[in-house]
Amino acid sequence: MKKLNSIEKALEILLKFQDIKPSWGIRELGTELKFSPATVQRILQVLKSYEFVRQDPDSRQYFIGNIFYQFLENLNSSNNLTRIGRKFMQEVASATLETVHLNIIEKNLRICIDTIESPKVLKAGMPIGNQSPLYAGASAKCLLAFATEEFQDNYFKTTQIEPLTDDTITQADKLFKELYKIKEQGYAISFGERTPGLGSLSTPVLDYKGQILASLSLAIPEIRLKQEDHLSNCINILTSAGKSFSKAMGLDAGKF
Repeated sequence: MKKLNSIEKALEILLKFQDIKPSWGIRELGTELKFSPATVQRILQVLKSYEFVRQDPDSRQYFIGNIFYQFLENLNSSNNLTRIGRKFMQEVASATLETVHLNIIEKNLRICIDTIESPKVLKAGMPIGNQSPLYAGASAKCLLAFATEEFQDNYFKTTQIEPLTDDTITQADKLFKELYKIKEQGYAISFGERTPGLGSLSTPVLDYKGQILASLSLAIPEIRLKQEDHLSNCINILTSAGKSFSKAMGLDAGKF
């Protein structure tokens, strides 16, 4: 195994602070990475001094630092996907009054890269950086459904499907049928697969080759998503925006 230098160790430590496990103690982080507690503590102190991590004074746990907020605006402005997509997200948000979010595949996970929150009191949230497995929830399943067969094959060979709620689809044959249906109809829908009481709708954003770039999604409380008129309206608005977004990313309209 390659011996890591100090910079590589610091990066390995930072990469552990993700949505799946947002906080760490020195000893558990050392155990996880097979670094000595002294090494972890030394690196965390340096990262803390530059505000890349922060420490809770009561629990002594470390969290990602607030300095990363300074990178968000620059990241979004330099990313064509979020820059171009913002217009379509705003249109969907205005027309549905629901939370709109944009997601991509990152290391076999769905990750939210932009969001517009619903103005309603009862709403579903989706913060930037939120992650989930690709088999649960409409935004994730949409990404997986439109991914290449090669990606799907590798994903199912290397992924353990575990329920997040009682409504998570865990049977492989049922999930394969669901992915086929999503691709055929052009959108995904889910009820409580990741969080009880919350549902979602999602449609693909494709590039000029017809390959998946992102999923454009709505997060909606189930009580509203189960209203037929609202559901039908949201599907029409979302899929129309997804097609326009894909066209803006170079997809020939004749390929829809």
